[in-house]
Amino acid sequence: MDIDTSVISAPFVKFDPNTWASFKHEDEKLTITENELQKFMAFNDKLSLEDVKKIYLPLSSLLRMYFISRHDRLSVIQKFLGFPMDSVPFIISISGSVSVGKTTTAKLLFELIKQWPCKPKVSLITTDGFLYPNAYLEEKMLLGKKGFPVSYDSKRLISFLLDLKEGKPNLKVPVYSHLTYDIVPDSYTIVDRPNVLIIEGVNVLQDATEYPEFRKRAFISDYIDYSIYVDADEKYLMKWYIDRFLKLKDEAFHDPNCYFHKYANLPDENAASIAKLIWEAVNHSNLVENILPCRNRANLILKKGKDHHIEEVYLRK
Repeated sequence: MDIDTSVISAPFVKFDPNTWASFKHEDEKLTITENELQKFMAFNDKLSLEDVKKIYLPLSSLLRMYFISRHDRLSVIQKFLGFPMDSVPFIISISGSVSVGKTTTAKLLFELIKQWPCKPKVSLITTDGFLYPNAYLEEKMLLGKKGFPVSYDSKRLISFLLDLKEGKPNLKVPVYSHLTYDIVPDSYTIVDRPNVLIIEGVNVLQDATEYPEFRKRAFISDYIDYSIYVDADEKYLMKWYIDRFLKLKDEAFHDPNCYFHKYANLPDENAASIAKLIWEAVNHSNLVENILPCRNRANLILKKGKDHHIEEVYLRK
């Protein structure tokens, strides 16, 4: 059953793409080429340079203003205290459902932010690295809940964000492989005191529900400076998921190391049926129970239409 994702019940101002495009600042120049855009676009996603100009350049301008404002507030605190304080990373989160295009949004903003006049040091991570390994999930009979709050080591994720905000260097983030569908043993992304960190994942607006000592008291978003939710109606999300599943079946699934290798030689009709079942059993439930209820906690919502293009932008007042 489809759910109504059209109700946005928080103090947001809604803009159409043309109005939103008018907010681009003159010093925000598009330096990304079509070839570069294709390289970092997520699998099966769609994005044009015109989308970048109309939606993402103004968003980059807004984020830069928040970034500068945060440093201005730090100067006020230093003046009040009478001694200097180290600057802490400005953290931007990208949330939304499976298959909505979070990865493309995160990678695009990563490229745009690097081009700010101040040339900040930018890092990009995904909360997939904080999923429990499959062996642990199997032991706890939670593999069917992968992507749900209980499947993440939220205590470790929150500890990472706290260490990041305290300015600790060379922090380790575990690497997750979408090929093997598991954490890669002894493999890490190093985050070394960036000026800006982009963190992408379905759970970045949620709390640490599986830890009684954190429940209702520690939200991942408590450590986020600006949060973005990428939105779309569920009927589109499911279609994009099935389309992606079919493309992967013809490509990545043929790798013997792929977790979904057993589906590689299925007829498209059978594979589409399996993808639909996975969506209904796992992704639909996670969307309704955990992801969508947190949408209105975001600072900005990007609402996509059926062709992946942004049709509405909601800015929190």
